[in-house]
Amino acid sequence: MDTADATVRATASPLAFRPATEADVEALVLLIESAYRGDASRAGWTTEADLLAGRRTDPEGVAAVVRDQNSRMMIVERDGELIACCQLEHRGDHAYFGMFAVRPTLQGGGLGKAILAEAERFARAEWGATEMHMTVITARGELIAWYERRGYARTGERSPFPYGDERFGLPRRADLEFELLVKPLD
Repeated sequence: MDTADATVRATASPLAFRPATEADVEALVLLIESAYRGDASRAGWTTEADLLAGRRTDPEGVAAVVRDQNSRMMIVERDGELIACCQLEHRGDHAYFGMFAVRPTLQGGGLGKAILAEAERFARAEWGATEMHMTVITARGELIAWYERRGYARTGERSPFPYGDERFGLPRRADLEFELLVKPLD
């Protein structure tokens, strides 16, 4: 990070967190797609463009999360502008974390850590969750290592990638699978 970027980040306005509404769905889909797929995603480090083509989500999928009483699509804004989001789902004693997206040009500056910490705080305080669960594509070694540095442990519990279901993208490799990562929420 150069000095100009450090100065901008140090003087940036605070983050604002709020639950998404149906009015946010279109903007959320655009953000999620930009963080994971296509050339725009290559501006950040979380791209899946080399692993998957096609879409990451769609308006129906995001709207379903927004409407679900056991879920929360968390919007992250700075100065009233959408810059990140994540999905939280209440699953009894644990919460599930997914659909995490940070605008690619803002990745690598600590936003992800702050958002993940707020998601964990919310799950613990609002739902009484004792653990956070997530699934990550095993081929995403750098991303898994990032989560491990934040206290998530690989469980070895794997599940197959849904080949043939275009709602999850068009695989560019035949060896994709997910692994469950878990973190206790103290």
